[in-house]
Amino acid sequence: MRPTGGSAPGPGSAPWPAFPWDAALALGLGRLGWRPRDFWAATPRELSAALPRRPAALDRDALDRLIAAHPDTRTD
Repeated sequence: MRPTGGSAPGPGSAPWPAFPWDAALALGLGRLGWRPRDFWAATPRELSAALPRRPAALDRDALDRLIAAHPDTRTD
């Protein structure tokens, strides 16, 4: 009798995408300089909050304002 009522996934198959452990360890232990015990005690939400944020992409209006503020000059 199986306690879970089903069978475990076979090798090479996972019910969800694999967690990027290499990247998480490099971020927590390397870039952020966390101690191993702090890394392993952190929740996924805390690790996510520590991720560097990229600025949002410009929308069309912001791009138009930037172009108007800094027009190209001809150097012929």
